Amino acid sequence: MCGICGFVGPGDAAALAGMNAGLARRGPDGEGLYDDAAAGVWLAHRRLAIIDLAGGRQPMATPDGGLVVTYNGEIYNHETLRRELTDRGHHFVTDHSDTEVLLHGWREWGEALPGRLNGMWAFALYDKARGLLFCSRDRFGKKPFFYAALPGFFAFSSELASLMAHPALANRSVSRLALRKYFAYGFIPAPNALYDGTAKLPGGENLLVDVRALTVRRKRWWSFCLEPTGTIPANPERTWGGRLLELLDAAVTRRLMADVPLGVFLSGGVDSSAITALAARHVPELATFSIGFDDPSFDESAKARRTAAFCGVSHHEARLTLDAALALMPEIIGRLDEPMGDASLIPT
Repeated sequence: MCGICGFVGPGDAAALAGMNAGLARRGPDGEGLYDDAAAGVWLAHRRLAIIDLAGGRQPMATPDGGLVVTYNGEIYNHETLRRELTDRGHHFVTDHSDTEVLLHGWREWGEALPGRLNGMWAFALYDKARGLLFCSRDRFGKKPFFYAALPGFFAFSSELASLMAHPALANRSVSRLALRKYFAYGFIPAPNALYDGTAKLPGGENLLVDVRALTVRRKRWWSFCLEPTGTIPANPERTWGGRLLELLDAAVTRRLMADVPLGVFLSGGVDSSAITALAARHVPELATFSIGFDDPSFDESAKARRTAAFCGVSHHEARLTLDAALALMPEIIGRLDEPMGDASLIPT
């Protein structure tokens, strides 16, 4: 899943390394550090290698060093964008890294770049000539982005604990507003975050940091909008059902790009079963993974097994007992950046 972090302003290599160490479990396949110490810009990355295993190391820079990005996510239409950018005269160094598309895409389209991306992402891109750190989060906020904007200082990270590892953010108090949000919703919605002076970048927003003046500006680039249809077809089940299946198949297919084996978390419910059935059409060696429970009111493992057998995939199952759940709780709670009132986090 990768992890990103960095800061602008006071700090040094030790502060950056400390933040990045907190992201180690997000990226076991490698780490990278970058600094423009003269400008006070420090970026880091922990990598889980999925695409272009040899060429996708980060932080990634353009050959001239003018642009640098640290990025977590996948850009599903990166091949299409790469062809378009190549036709416009851009020269790519990597074989098929989606990360490099962000660099050339920024140089070609600037702040309009996120609107051209189909995917999930959180990234911070440093434009050295403009003295700008451009941060962006995908439409629905699938990839995390915590940040702190204080006078003369800005920092960001994929995880709140990593963010708080910077000395400038030590000993922050818990936000009473964030706690009220948690008790109201069972989680802390963006832009709120657990500690005073911290925040989460909402989905569909960009964050622009002027590196020289250390000013921060949030800007919404996408909003979700329901658009009800004006007419109902004669056979809505067939017409709309067929269209829904087409869209689901296209969405699942886009998410199957990887240079490593693919798997599905198969709960046995409608959603994961549909995803498994569609993915199995395109990936014969697909693996599925399920968690079973001793309590029959929670257990869907038999349905998951039947689905896996029907789809002809390699199925893997584990069971979660009450004793095992209790034993796991300290580790699970220790991995949460913020409290979350959803019991499904235990099997997940």
